[in-house]
Amino acid sequence: MASMGGAALPETRCLATVWLWPGHAVYRGPSLRLDAHCGSVHCLAVGLDAPFTLRADGLEKTVGSAVIPPRMVHQIVANGEQMLFCYIDPSSPQAKTCWDRMTTRSAGFGLDHRDETDLKSLATQPDFDPKAAIDLACGPGAAQIDGRIAAAAATLQAHPARPNSAAELAAEAHLSTSRFLHLFALHAGTSFRRYRMWARMLSVGRAVAKGADLTTAAADAGFASPSHFSDTFHAMCGLTPSGLLAGGVQIVVLD
Repeated sequence: MASMGGAALPETRCLATVWLWPGHAVYRGPSLRLDAHCGSVHCLAVGLDAPFTLRADGLEKTVGSAVIPPRMVHQIVANGEQMLFCYIDPSSPQAKTCWDRMTTRSAGFGLDHRDETDLKSLATQPDFDPKAAIDLACGPGAAQIDGRIAAAAATLQAHPARPNSAAELAAEAHLSTSRFLHLFALHAGTSFRRYRMWARMLSVGRAVAKGADLTTAAADAGFASPSHFSDTFHAMCGLTPSGLLAGGVQIVVLD
């Protein structure tokens, strides 16, 4: 694995860490002051030491955990000091099964994970395994998606800097562009454009973990300019990439 070190937090807190592997990301660490944002993939948020307030159009609720779907503008206001965010690849079978483990639904969000207590316990372990957190959050990945869409998602993950137009990948799948885009949104739960952006974000994270600066990493991942990357990251995650790194976050790439 590759990692980028950050300053250690007090022993009573978890080190701010982001783990990356194909299609997925997990953040564990200090609560972040997030602006309202709109993600590209499913995100399970868990307040590790206190509930948090989830705000969205038609919803303001204090909960211990919530699944936020892609393309939903929302804001998470932490009431405690530690949070866990699990970003689940929408092309993975686990993305759909995670929803089945939420006990309540409101305004398009899933609330109160049935294994919330176990997730908190797992996340506070010194030898925390982020993949185990995804497995616990989602359970067995029994649901399946269209193989053509899975193949297109794999291409976007493997070659994020390529143009990877919908028309090109539709032709590879022997589909019209309109049919491809419809199937992608139906099976992946997010738009083709947003998934392509997510793949590029993960590519930037992997490059930074290996020592690249943000400007180079963003350009190599296919972003038009540093400001394009920064604006996209803020819109997707609720804070700037420099703001995240300034907190001493450690980025770990899992082989």
